Amino acid sequence: MKKLLFFLLGFTILSAGAQTVDEVIQKCSANLGGLEAFNKIKTVKMTGTVTTQGMDLPITIQIINGKATRTDVEVMGSQVIRCYKDGKGWIQNPFAGATTPTDATGLDLADLKQQSMLATPLMDYKARGSQAELQGQEDVNGEKAFKVKLTSKDDGKPTIYYIKTSDYSIIKSESEREIQGQTVTIETWVSEPKDFGGAKFFMNRVQKINGEEFQSIKFDAITLDVTIDEKIFDKP
Repeated sequence: MKKLLFFLLGFTILSAGAQTVDEVIQKCSANLGGLEAFNKIKTVKMTGTVTTQGMDLPITIQIINGKATRTDVEVMGSQVIRCYKDGKGWIQNPFAGATTPTDATGLDLADLKQQSMLATPLMDYKARGSQAELQGQEDVNGEKAFKVKLTSKDDGKPTIYYIKTSDYSIIKSESEREIQGQTVTIETWVSEPKDFGGAKFFMNRVQKINGEEFQSIKFDAITLDVTIDEKIFDKP
């Protein structure tokens, strides 16, 4: 339990040949509704269920686009909270020894910052100071996919995105993280995109560690431009 929940929600999506990485990314962005559609959204509230280790846990995510994010997961009567606002973040996870709010640093803080932005890291990667590289194609579960390497300015870590050559939709992303002193490969598989005000959100996400399913998230409700009290993001 402690090992699994320690990493819980470290939260958050063509043809070959002559196409450049920017052309691939632009078409992928358009498939999801485009950067403008995401940028015009002010706030989002998402509710659903996290399934891990045979348990179904309620999850609520609240985001002020580009400014703040908060994730609450109820686990056996306790709350696992991951929060970020204006460059600072905090985490409360009693299953990882953080019974009181603890400042987020390093990769945790970089992940939280990314989760506060509704647009995918690919859509506006240049504005974020990231670097993108097209690394050819691979077969992913029988689908031909472009392989795009994105290196974040915030943490310097690369994330690989696999994007279908047929319709430019994202299949999964892949990155390496260190958990309890070990470097592991994290895969996030996304599916069931649903349109909300012209922007598509994935209703299902499955995370795997070294190829083994670790947790899945299924959203049952996503509401745009709701009123969110900024105080909920402040560290108690």
